[in-house]
Amino acid sequence: MNAPANLRYTKDHEWISIDGNTATIGITDFAQGELGDIVFVDITSNGKTLAAEEIFGTIEAVKTVSDLFLPIAGTVIEINPALESQPELINTDPYGEGWIIKVTTSNPADIESLLTAEAYTALVS
Repeated sequence: MNAPANLRYTKDHEWISIDGNTATIGITDFAQGELGDIVFVDITSNGKTLAAEEIFGTIEAVKTVSDLFLPIAGTVIEINPALESQPELINTDPYGEGWIIKVTTSNPADIESLLTAEAYTALVS
């Protein structure tokens, strides 16, 4: 399982990267492996301001649909347009081209309360 050290993680298997006050969010390599072949991503929160741990969309695999939870409070400013035609990018490149949303956060320091790569790896081991 791959869990890059430069990211933070949630117990719900989302990852987050902060650049200034913009956060990029996706699901972990572990999560995509557990879901299997991803066939659809439904994000209905574009432009909405949400609290940490609120649902920002769903992800559909061949056998299941799972909710996606926002790691930190913020406003959804962008949805990965490539996922509309290529949701499988989440399977093939979960930490790169398979990112799901970008969020503007009012407090980037909130990321400090999330799991480190080491803690996340211990959680799923």
